[in-house]
Amino acid sequence: MYNTKDICLIPHAKLSPEALQNMIEEFVSRDGVDSGHVDISLDKKVAIIRSQLNCGAVVIVFDRHTQTCNIIPKDHIPSEKPISR
Repeated sequence: MYNTKDICLIPHAKLSPEALQNMIEEFVSRDGVDSGHVDISLDKKVAIIRSQLNCGAVVIVFDRHTQTCNIIPKDHIPSEKPISR
């Protein structure tokens, strides 16, 4: 769970298509982001994350403490933290 004081929710629809694509590609290419034992192409991983963003299962957050962005499950955000639109 994230501390609500340290994070800012970033509406993915407000990012440029290029910025969103780059953010998703960087996220799915990180060490530790694993899709199990099945090899999945970068394009497929990006499509999965994009679909999860579109349906609201995951969100983009900016951590003010670490100065980094991340994509996390929506249920990891405390319910009192509103998502800006």
